[in-house]
Amino acid sequence: MSKSKKKEKKRVRAEPKNTTAWLMSDEAYHTLCCTSYTRLSDNPEIQAAVNKICDLISSMTIHQMQNTENGDTRIKDGISRMVDITPNTYMTRKTFMSVVVRTMLLEGDGNAVVVPETRNGYLYSLNPVPPGRVSFVPEAAGYGYQVIIDGGAYDPGTLLHFVINPSTEYPWKGVGYRATLKEVAKNLKQAAATKKGFMESKWKPPVIIKVDSTSEELSDEEGRTNILDQYIKNTEAGKPWVIPADMFDVVSVKPLSLNDLALTDGVTLDKKTVAAILDVPPFLVGAGEYKEAEWNNFINTRIRPLCNALEQEMTRKILISTERYFKFNVRSLYSYDIEKLSNVGCNLYTRGIMTGNEVRDWTGQSPKEGLDELIILENYIPQGMIGDQKKLEQKGGNIDE
Repeated sequence: MSKSKKKEKKRVRAEPKNTTAWLMSDEAYHTLCCTSYTRLSDNPEIQAAVNKICDLISSMTIHQMQNTENGDTRIKDGISRMVDITPNTYMTRKTFMSVVVRTMLLEGDGNAVVVPETRNGYLYSLNPVPPGRVSFVPEAAGYGYQVIIDGGAYDPGTLLHFVINPSTEYPWKGVGYRATLKEVAKNLKQAAATKKGFMESKWKPPVIIKVDSTSEELSDEEGRTNILDQYIKNTEAGKPWVIPADMFDVVSVKPLSLNDLALTDGVTLDKKTVAAILDVPPFLVGAGEYKEAEWNNFINTRIRPLCNALEQEMTRKILISTERYFKFNVRSLYSYDIEKLSNVGCNLYTRGIMTGNEVRDWTGQSPKEGLDELIILENYIPQGMIGDQKKLEQKGGNIDE
């Protein structure tokens, strides 16, 4: 009978791994480390920029315009009232537009979906859909896609799908700022946590006193207090300390400041990066000062393109007539000096381009009777009476003076 032989396993000594360890107290860890997840909507700088964009767009009046031979005119009917005042039972125009724009910029990653509700063939309500309930599925063959809301498939032609920053792979789908702003938001949160921990840290002794004494006397709080009471406690404020030269050594400690930590420059740079990504003036996120030219450029290059995305989608899906379109009153957002605005209005009024009531509307005043006619020249007469001026009447080939 053969005896089974047990195979002996060779023990191989594991090679030491290169590891790095940091010894850190619990307080220091919570002071310097920032481990929790922060959404973009919770970052103060990003929230301030997005809220300002939402506030500006939602505050503008939405005009329904119609093409005519003499220019575009504003139309006021049930559709214009719904879009501009009461988009649904539970929201006003301002709340509705704020939700749509915020969804596009943050939670919706460049997309916002609104479901139109009709009754008896008439538009009844515009209902925005929370981004967590919406997904987009491209068609297996072809260019189109479907919108999935709560598990149900919808044709995008029956919905309002607002898009910013179109994707290169799926041009009908928007791309948000989450990936771009992620690291910047993380840096800003880390800077805030470091600042908070630094300001709340108790390890900031202004004075260190070296005492030539036995260890028993300094081993407890009572012994240390007795030594300080003998030489320092009875000294009046502002009065110098008189202590034995060989017994005490006083060292003044200057605590670190935020400038020493170099946080200010880094935070300012991150704030300007947020402003550049969201295309807003730096002063809106706490970096820089207000400038009128910069503000007007922000309205023209950032707010207006976002309004165009909203206008075109609503015009394409809501209006049937090809001669009508929606238009935001972007001009109301520009920063105008009241004196400059008055001068421009007066010049247009005297040249017969605007009526007096239109000028009063520019300056925020109510209309007055008799100011609805166009006037021209220095005599301020109605436009239709220009030929009735005496200096233009001729008798016998001579001008009647």
